[in-house]
Amino acid sequence: MKLSIVILCWNDLKVVGDCLHSIFTGTRSTEFEVIVSDNGSTDGSIEFIREKYPQVRLIENGRNLRFAKANNVGIRASQGEYILILNPDTIIHDGTLDKIVKFLEEHPEAGAAACNVLNGDGSLQETARPVPTIRSAWIEALYLKPLGYLSEWFHPGIYMGWTGEVERPVGWVSGCFILLRGDLLKCIGGFDEQFFYYCEDKDLCRRVGEAGYAVLYTPAATITHLGGQSTQGRFPALTFALDSQVTHYLYYYKYYGKQGVRRWRRITLASLSVRRLGYGLLQFLKPTETRQRRLELLRALFTWNYRADPVRLVENGEEPELGMNLVERVRER
Repeated sequence: MKLSIVILCWNDLKVVGDCLHSIFTGTRSTEFEVIVSDNGSTDGSIEFIREKYPQVRLIENGRNLRFAKANNVGIRASQGEYILILNPDTIIHDGTLDKIVKFLEEHPEAGAAACNVLNGDGSLQETARPVPTIRSAWIEALYLKPLGYLSEWFHPGIYMGWTGEVERPVGWVSGCFILLRGDLLKCIGGFDEQFFYYCEDKDLCRRVGEAGYAVLYTPAATITHLGGQSTQGRFPALTFALDSQVTHYLYYYKYYGKQGVRRWRRITLASLSVRRLGYGLLQFLKPTETRQRRLELLRALFTWNYRADPVRLVENGEEPELGMNLVERVRER
């Protein structure tokens, strides 16, 4: 088997059909299998896949294992020389899978490859980025992005001025579409399951690099990523945001230790302070209900991070209390 395509599904009936259709109609020269790892869908996704795409290997996890763990289930079941991690809210453009497999075959120095990713309106999604560092996090937090035009040393987490039109090595790519060598992916253990949401793709690409391989981007292959369709509206805003906070602490602890995770807390507090100031000024000048909810969310996140002991958080799972009044105020209406 040349290619295994692993798709995580969790109540994705609205989008998974179009994704599967684009795979089967647009892939011609590559032998492939499709594995859907389902996280306990209750919206008819399982029944739809069984009826419309019986050739798909459907693995029913029975519950929500989240992103990393559920993808690892599919990875372990795969038989392909190459393994593609693919979101269900994507549309594969004609010939893309044939092109990206050929690209990786022609670049033995690469352990992973990514393609051109477009939004639904045809604009570019910035899914290929440099390896995040403490320095780049400070630059992003303090809105010092223009410094990135002077030197990549000042990059704010993105490649300044790069529009995705040329092939290049990158630090990491979004997990919505990432092709990896199957033996390498299994050798490094797939996704690190401590990253239950966010940072799992950054970590995976970083470990590909540590194994001695490059992560390459090519504009020759293209997909459309509807973005957020697989998570939109499924979590309260605060829950979703706090998941991101926790996994970022885990990431910086893993790669920078206790000192690094304390630095990340200071960066986060600085970033939230700047954003609260900006939104507060806009709300003062032109108040809206949406902006007010955003301010309340930012306040809750600031309070949570201010009260957090980052080392105890990552080592013992001790999260700070927010208080019910604050939680209720930021709950989605």
